[in-house]
Amino acid sequence: MKVHEYQAKELLRNRGVPVPRGEPCFNVGDALRVADDLGGDRWVVKAQIHAGGRGKGGGVKVVDSRDGVQEAAEEMLGMMLVTHQTGPTGQQVNRLLVEEGVDIARELYVGLVIDRSSQRVVVMASAEGGTEIEDVAARTPEKIFKALVDPKFGLSQTDALALMEKLGLEEQQAKEGAKFLQRLFEAFWETDASLAEINPLVVTSDNRVIALDAKFNFDDNALFRHPEIVAMRDTDEEDPAELEASAVGLSYISLDGNIGCLVNGAGLAMATMDIIKLYGGEPANFLDVGGGATTDQVTEAFKIMLRNPELKAILVNIFGGIMRCDVVAEGLVQAAQVVKLKIPLVVRLEGTNVERGREILEKSGLDMITATTMDDAAEKVVSAAGK
Repeated sequence: MKVHEYQAKELLRNRGVPVPRGEPCFNVGDALRVADDLGGDRWVVKAQIHAGGRGKGGGVKVVDSRDGVQEAAEEMLGMMLVTHQTGPTGQQVNRLLVEEGVDIARELYVGLVIDRSSQRVVVMASAEGGTEIEDVAARTPEKIFKALVDPKFGLSQTDALALMEKLGLEEQQAKEGAKFLQRLFEAFWETDASLAEINPLVVTSDNRVIALDAKFNFDDNALFRHPEIVAMRDTDEEDPAELEASAVGLSYISLDGNIGCLVNGAGLAMATMDIIKLYGGEPANFLDVGGGATTDQVTEAFKIMLRNPELKAILVNIFGGIMRCDVVAEGLVQAAQVVKLKIPLVVRLEGTNVERGREILEKSGLDMITATTMDDAAEKVVSAAGK
């Protein structure tokens, strides 16, 4: 689950992590009121969408007048903001963050993620703040410093201070930065976050260390422990098809291709998408129906995929372990009849009761293409989609 920048900063502020003063705004009047409440002679107006690169797309404006706040708010609210993370259609801006201006002396980067190889949280820091960390990693990986955190003890002052010193900060700045990192780690750990990114982390002209931007993602499996974070969910930022799938217990992610995939098991789903691409096709979605999908869930899965106007064919790739192939076959037949499928359907079944499952499909009278291997299935569905 993702949250907006202003929500991430609220979580940080509540845990003693320094962030600029500011408030979310949902209309131009709100923006002007917040600017008046903040006072000063410079403000930052930021579009709030679940995507990075907002500044390059015109979604961040620094203004030095009340009229400037109004103009920026009028321009951003309702706009379709296009960034490298939104795709070509962009994302509509429905809310803003208006903040006080900050005197910036240096821009840094810090981020926390789960390192699966060590099974620990890794803290990353770089002096290359304000730029995409992926670009830094590709061009100059030696400029990214890391520390693995022992979950038993948390981020120590020694490790936090060492990271800050590697960024070339002066003694007092490094001490402030170390305090910031420790509090950031506590916020990450306490909220079951999967990602925390502060870019840029700024050092001000008076040696304060402040999160000028903040991005947080959270582990969906831990949200039952955090109703206050669930309340922050903005469904306007999410794909309607993905929301619908989640409501019926399916794992679905929209992609840009034209071949629908219905698979049981995340690993098999990834392998299915890979082999479709290997044979020259493009998957339209990731769809994991899990190990115990019902006929109703399979039917809903078909309905969700078929709402994609670009869909040219569907590949059903099932390995029957817990899920028996004959039960799957019966569900597929019923689902295909309900949705009145009009595009090519390729089905590959393997595992428990596979012969019985294939017999059900053959006797169904439905116009479907059967396959026996992954290669066979991929070749047939790519061919069918190209017709």
